[in-house]
Amino acid sequence: MQASAPIKLYRSVISGHAHRAELFLSLLGLPYAAIDIDLRAGQQKSPEFLSLNPFGQVPVIDDNGTVIADSTGILVYLALKYADARWLPRDPIGAANVQRWLSVAAGDIAFGPATARMGSRFGMAVDMSGARSRAERLFAVMEKELQARAWLAGAHPTIADVAAYSYIARAPEGDISLAPYPSMRAWLARIEGLPGFVPMIELPPAKAA
Repeated sequence: MQASAPIKLYRSVISGHAHRAELFLSLLGLPYAAIDIDLRAGQQKSPEFLSLNPFGQVPVIDDNGTVIADSTGILVYLALKYADARWLPRDPIGAANVQRWLSVAAGDIAFGPATARMGSRFGMAVDMSGARSRAERLFAVMEKELQARAWLAGAHPTIADVAAYSYIARAPEGDISLAPYPSMRAWLARIEGLPGFVPMIELPPAKAA
């Protein structure tokens, strides 16, 4: 199934959450129009944007009048409406395996590599040591699991892989090395080799104060 008109994607190119939505739109070959929201200028707190997402966060999509906020919600919506069941299995075990990693994306990934990146690249006041330790514990688990299979939730890519990719690929921007994790790096490369893959922007090091 294809969208009847381009899907509006409200994004910020520096947001890994927004990249998840854009990556999945592109992997599915869905037409979309990117609308950039200037987070540093506070555009996400404008009345116009808050009418789309009262939480004032990107991403948001507008699928011809159907507005969906939150990166995970967007992935689930797109998978159920436009993708086949490989991306989001309909059987209980397959669906649970995907949900497990969606929870990891909202937990250990958000508070690990994503938080470390915010501290290192944006100068935000975060617990850098705690974020890096959390990321390294997560990566050790992922490395072991990805030694046994090519994809996070089974034998083929799912929205679990899409949800996990962006901030893990940019973990070095939080000064977290990916060198100790060859199986995880191979998984990143497999995602990057999928037809329709679009990369996430690379950020330069933060300027010294």
